[in-house]
Amino acid sequence: MHSRTKHIEIRHHFLREHIANGACDIKFIGTEFQLADLFTKPLAKDRFYFLLNELGIISLNCPLH
Repeated sequence: MHSRTKHIEIRHHFLREHIANGACDIKFIGTEFQLADLFTKPLAKDRFYFLLNELGIISLNCPLH
């Protein structure tokens, strides 16, 4: 099992070091602002356009929707 998890340990220490140095900042993102949902889940039309707007792809004033 060690050979499969070794890369996870390396990533963990890499991230921990960068967070400790202040190079990265970890923040909680609530479910309503999970922008990756746009690419990973089927969404209702209003949710789809909301996430497109949050990414700056379209404006909510866009006549397309």
